Amino acid sequence: MDIRNNILETIGNTPLIRLNKITKDFPCTVAAKVDYFNPGNSIKDRMAIKMIEVAEKEGKLKPGGTIIECTSGNTGMGLALAAVVKGYKCIFTTTDKQSKEKMDILKAVGAEVIVCPTNVEPDDPKSYYSVARRLAKEIPNSFHCNQYDNLANRLAHYESTGPEIWKQTDGKITHLICTAGTGGTITGTAMFLKEKKPDIQVWAVDVYGSLLTKYFRTGETDMNEVHPYVSEGFGEDFVPENYNMKVIDHFEQVTDKDGAVMARRLAKEEGIFCGYSAGSCLQGLMQLKNRLKKDDLVVCIFHDHGSRYVAKIYNDQWMIERGFLDVKTFKDIISARGTAQKLVSVDISQTVSEAVSLMKKYDIEHIPVTNGNGPVGAISESGLFQKIFDNPEIKNAKISEVIEPNFPMVEFDTPVERLSHLINKENGAVLAKDDAGNYHIVTKYDVIQALSH
Repeated sequence: MDIRNNILETIGNTPLIRLNKITKDFPCTVAAKVDYFNPGNSIKDRMAIKMIEVAEKEGKLKPGGTIIECTSGNTGMGLALAAVVKGYKCIFTTTDKQSKEKMDILKAVGAEVIVCPTNVEPDDPKSYYSVARRLAKEIPNSFHCNQYDNLANRLAHYESTGPEIWKQTDGKITHLICTAGTGGTITGTAMFLKEKKPDIQVWAVDVYGSLLTKYFRTGETDMNEVHPYVSEGFGEDFVPENYNMKVIDHFEQVTDKDGAVMARRLAKEEGIFCGYSAGSCLQGLMQLKNRLKKDDLVVCIFHDHGSRYVAKIYNDQWMIERGFLDVKTFKDIISARGTAQKLVSVDISQTVSEAVSLMKKYDIEHIPVTNGNGPVGAISESGLFQKIFDNPEIKNAKISEVIEPNFPMVEFDTPVERLSHLINKENGAVLAKDDAGNYHIVTKYDVIQALSH
């Protein structure tokens, strides 16, 4: 068998890598076919070059021609690399939900990219499918690859992905897990493997909002199943011709959140920096774990590299905005205090001794200074100590004579991790205002408590 034990042993061609930590509770071996080792950093390189070779052979793509395709990014990259070598031009249509990194990478290798709206029907003139078809008719000597219905897509995986997995597992594979998009990867790979061993289980992973699962189960295309989703690279709002549902045994749906969170786990726990579909693929398998037995050998296909998603699933703010990260916030710290506590503050006209009395009474080190309209500054125990040490009489002075800069103001739902960067030697606390207009304070001690629980 050719299963690598860790990421360091995978330098070279597309390897099969054992998963060790995330699947440690599984009864069997789980390995990932990590195809971001392809030059275009995705499995789509396989079918991109195959579509071009078949088109050339059939006379549909001639020297100096223009390759046109609708793509979420990865197929475009494979086509663009082939175009650079073979001397073709490329025009790609994509959707506005795709990451900016994907579009920038396509442009970097010389492709023209046209961005189309996501939330339209496939046959809408503005959809990225329709725009690609229209361009292919308008531009002379052009070829529309149409990865969805071009059977060279699944042929590529029948000829390469399937045989590689069979060889790498010594034919011992029992389960193939793969996200379902155009249908080429899962269908072509499954067709080869089932010819070798018909009882291999092939499980497709789909996203909620796609109609593929309903079609698999009922044979009906129900547009009521279709709704917007942020997962990239898989799921469809129609059924591509590359599918042969007879070689697929089960469809499992995952949520946008679960797929994104699992992708981040793969990076942190396995050192495998993959894209959205890889996280979703493994999440689908996690949901099916109880179906596995001791001697099973499961292969998951991880399509592409995490660099395509650094502004999305690997960006904390993007994840937080969509509710994908369960993070503690300023609001959570205030709520954890139990009973509502009124902010302890001093008026700018009060004396230093009055402020010191409040610090002793409430056992606090930082107090906001107000002027009746809100915070205008602050005083701290450390700052007062130095001033009183230098001049004991200062305790009778007005707060206005010893006032320090105001504490930073943040939003009430600011994540705790962000607060930790704002609290430092100069700023001993941060302030926020709740929906009722009341001010609250969080100190370094509060942040430490929140991060330690």
